[in-house]
Amino acid sequence: MPAFFHVIKEQVAHFHMTRRLSIYEIKNKNRNNMLGSSWEIINPLIQMLIYWFVFQNVRQHSTMVLPNGETVPFVYWMLSGFILWIFFYKSTIEGSNSVYSRIKMLSKMKFPMSIIPSYVIFSYFYVHLIILGITVLLFLLGGYYPNLYYLQLLYFVPALLLFLFSLSLIMSTLSTMLRDVHMFLNAVLRMVLYLSPILWEIGNLGGWIGFVARLNPLYYLIEGYRSALFGTGWYLVEAYEYTLYFWGLTVLLFGIGASIHMKFRRHFIDYV
Repeated sequence: MPAFFHVIKEQVAHFHMTRRLSIYEIKNKNRNNMLGSSWEIINPLIQMLIYWFVFQNVRQHSTMVLPNGETVPFVYWMLSGFILWIFFYKSTIEGSNSVYSRIKMLSKMKFPMSIIPSYVIFSYFYVHLIILGITVLLFLLGGYYPNLYYLQLLYFVPALLLFLFSLSLIMSTLSTMLRDVHMFLNAVLRMVLYLSPILWEIGNLGGWIGFVARLNPLYYLIEGYRSALFGTGWYLVEAYEYTLYFWGLTVLLFGIGASIHMKFRRHFIDYV
């Protein structure tokens, strides 16, 4: 447990550094592009348009049914889940590679190594907030007005951040020691896209596929986003068993991540 609290202390003490480095990360990634950081918004929007075209027009998915029985256009249903997915995917992939890709600067660092995954995640978090704002505007244009349930986003957004950091702390350590982990993670996440309620409804699936799909913590987070944006209920309370499961899993992942990170980070330079 000392590692658990030590990593938390590092995050709190160096939060200002995390914020500054995350802004630098965004600028550095897009310094050679004419449109600059705008590509961080343009790329996800293009991906959403492609998936919308394929799943609505080619597969004839025009409407979806919410848990309260309300029928909504597929494009809004997909959008409410895809904005979370794109943030999760990019943050997890880049977070897992964050320590290894910066291994040469480790000896020059004047901040703890544990904030490297943090500032990489935060660099995508700013983009997520902008896309979330665009989504709210599109919902408004579609007749889905802001409601009291939007307050849930003040819970689900931080919950997503904490889960991402816990996962990235593990993956960044393992992928530094064994590069195959990063490649394996990339392949697995492509499968997770279809085991999450983003492009199709999986909540009613039976058998082991349905069971595994509902164990996916993204299921909880995406349904939480949807309950807020569509105003269908207080999901974090109504699905309290899932809330307990999600936080139990997140704390467990964070504990594992903190332990292996503290154990191996002094030796990371040896893995280059």
